[in-house]
Amino acid sequence: MLRSVTAIALPNTAPFELGVLCEVFGIDRSDTGGPSFDFTVCGVEPGVVSTKTGFSLVVEHGLEATEGVDLVAMPAYGDTGPVPEAVLDVLRAAHARGAWVLSICSGSFALGQAGLLDGRRCTTHWMYTDEMQRRFPAAVVDPAVLYVEDDRIITSAGTAAGIDACLHLVRRELGAAAASAVARRMVVPPHRDGGQAQYVDTPLPCDADTLAPLLGWMVEHLDEDLSVPDLAARALVSERTFARRFRAETGTTPAAWITRQRLVRAQELLEQTDAGIEEVARLCGFGTAAVLRHHFARTLGTSPQAYRRTFAPVGAPVG
Repeated sequence: MLRSVTAIALPNTAPFELGVLCEVFGIDRSDTGGPSFDFTVCGVEPGVVSTKTGFSLVVEHGLEATEGVDLVAMPAYGDTGPVPEAVLDVLRAAHARGAWVLSICSGSFALGQAGLLDGRRCTTHWMYTDEMQRRFPAAVVDPAVLYVEDDRIITSAGTAAGIDACLHLVRRELGAAAASAVARRMVVPPHRDGGQAQYVDTPLPCDADTLAPLLGWMVEHLDEDLSVPDLAARALVSERTFARRFRAETGTTPAAWITRQRLVRAQELLEQTDAGIEEVARLCGFGTAAVLRHHFARTLGTSPQAYRRTFAPVGAPVG
């Protein structure tokens, strides 16, 4: 049963991510049917801890506050450099005794340095997933999800995804009613659809060399049948040469590139227009709503309707 929680505030701690832990686990909600936890914030040692936004915190407890607790949580901190060995030992000891270990955003890098992510699925903010995989090659980094649970280790994506991860743990340990009670008081959904893939900024990759003009033309004609033979003819090369050059200059195949750009166009249309789902599918080149839904689910982990509810301006239609 999850009853005691300690959050570790490293120098340059991220106040929002630390605040998520304080909000979920540090408030007694028993008066409205929610849970109450024995919650503590600690530092490497007691004293002043800086934050990444320019103010400081006074922390009354050192790492001894993590001993015997049910959850040790690591919020994001100012950089992803070396973490004090004493903190890594605390994280290892917590997991070894069967406690939960949870990170928010780049706090996952501390778990990686402790060796806790080796052979396990994990995530972090989409801006840092490539670096995480490079730094910890034995980890199985999933860049698309909001959070991952693997062997009592929970890692979350950026910022607000920490709320999702914390509520998941509350639901896992105390049940859906407890998680809903916390979410209701925080005025957030107890569970969000999809993953962080829908939030990733995907700029148009038109930095290719010889194919740049063709890529620009393709983006303007996504609603057309962009077959490899036709594209190769437009580029004045053979199909084999076109396919080889396309991969060399974009890092992917023509089909994958076109699908990704059609998804980007669909996202723009869902955010900026009131076009129906069938019309969006036609305008971006997917043809039918069923095909559009398939690619949204496979790549973004959500549906076009759910995406529009999340990102369209307030009051815009969601059908």
